[in-house]
Amino acid sequence: MADVVLVAARDEEERIGATVVALREQFPDAEILVADDGSRDATAARAEEAGARVVRLPRRGKGQALTAAEREAPAGRLLLADADLTGDLRPLAAADADLAIAAFAERQGGGFGIARRTARGLIKTLSGADAREPLSGQRALSPAARRAVFPVAAGFGCEVRSTIDAARAGLRIEEVELPLAHRATGRDLRGFAHRAHQLVDALLGAGPTAVNHRGLRLPVVGWLAGLRRDVWPVALIGLADDVWSGPERGFRAHLGRGRTTGILKLVGIPAVGLVRTRSLSGTLLVALSANALNQLDTKPGRALKAYLVAASAVGAPRRPAVCLLPYDLREMGMLGDAGANALGALLGLNSVSRLTARGRWIAIGALAGLTLLGERHSLGALIERTPVLRELDAAGRA
Repeated sequence: MADVVLVAARDEEERIGATVVALREQFPDAEILVADDGSRDATAARAEEAGARVVRLPRRGKGQALTAAEREAPAGRLLLADADLTGDLRPLAAADADLAIAAFAERQGGGFGIARRTARGLIKTLSGADAREPLSGQRALSPAARRAVFPVAAGFGCEVRSTIDAARAGLRIEEVELPLAHRATGRDLRGFAHRAHQLVDALLGAGPTAVNHRGLRLPVVGWLAGLRRDVWPVALIGLADDVWSGPERGFRAHLGRGRTTGILKLVGIPAVGLVRTRSLSGTLLVALSANALNQLDTKPGRALKAYLVAASAVGAPRRPAVCLLPYDLREMGMLGDAGANALGALLGLNSVSRLTARGRWIAIGALAGLTLLGERHSLGALIERTPVLRELDAAGRA
C-alpha cells in the first residue's frame, strides 16, 4: 500500500475536501499531501480542513507542483491522484508493479483522441512500452520508480515522461482497470484548449529536458531561438550539450576531462563563427558572445534580459527572446545551452556588421575579461550582490 498519497490541485475548492476525505479512508496509515499549484481560491484551506498537509506553491504547472511537493514527502511508496477523482484507488496501490497506472473502465468525455494517440506514440517510440492510458494521473510508484521518474517533466507532460523514464529504467509497468470517475472535458472550447495544452506539454516533456536551480525538470525550448539560418549549427551544438553534458563546468574542467560536449562547443562554435564571418575578429566575437550569454543562464530570465539589452545596441532580432522570456521567467521552460549559445552567437554576428575594426577588438577584450571573471567567480553571485542589477535581474521572476 502507499506510504504517501500526493495530490496536485489548482482551484479545486469545491472538490478537494471530498477527495482528501476519501483518500484518508482508503489509506488511513498514509500521509495525504496536497501540492497546491498557485490556486486563487480556497483549495489549500479546504484540503487542510479535510486533514491533508498542503505544500503551497507558485502557479507553474502540474509537473512542477508534483516535483516540489514530492521533495517534502517521506520516503516510501508513492500514490499520485488527481484532485477531482472519485473511486477506490486501493487496488492500484496494491498492484505488484514498480509503476501501476489506473485505466478508467469507462471513457468519460474527451475529444477526438489526438492527444492520447500522440502520447501513446511517444511512449512507444521512445521506450518501447505500450500504454492504454498514457495520460492517466492515477499512478502508484515503488521506491525504485520514484527515484527513476522524479523530478517529473513539467506541466501535463509529467505522465508521458514518467512512463518513458520507468520503461527505460527497466522497471515493471502495469495498467490496472478501475471504475473511476473525474471531471470530464467535453468537445467545447475549454475542452479543446485543455487537450491542446496536454498535447504540447507531452511533446515538450518527451523531448530534451534539464533540471533548473530549483530542482524542477523543465523542457529545453531555447533551441527554437536557433532555427535561424545563420546560427542553427550553434543551437545544434548547444542542444548536444544540454542532452549529453556531464558535471564539468568551465573551460578548465572540460579541457582537463578531454572528450566532453564542452570541448565540442569550444571547437564547434568558433568554427561556425569563422565560416560565417571569414575573419579572426568575427570568429572571436561569435565564440565569446555565445559563451558570455551561456555563463549568465543560471537563473530564469537572466540571459534573455541581457540578450535584449545587447540586441538593442547591435541591432540583433529581439522577437525570439521576447517570445521565450515569459516561459523562462515562470519556469515553464528553459533556455538551455542550445538557446543561450545560439542567441549569443547571433549577438556576435550582428556585432561584426555594426562595429568598426577597433570596436570589434574592444568588444573582444571586454568579453574575454568577462569570460575570465566567470571562470574564477560566479557571475550570478556578482549580480545578486549588486543592488541595481539584483533588482533588474529579479523583475518578473516567480
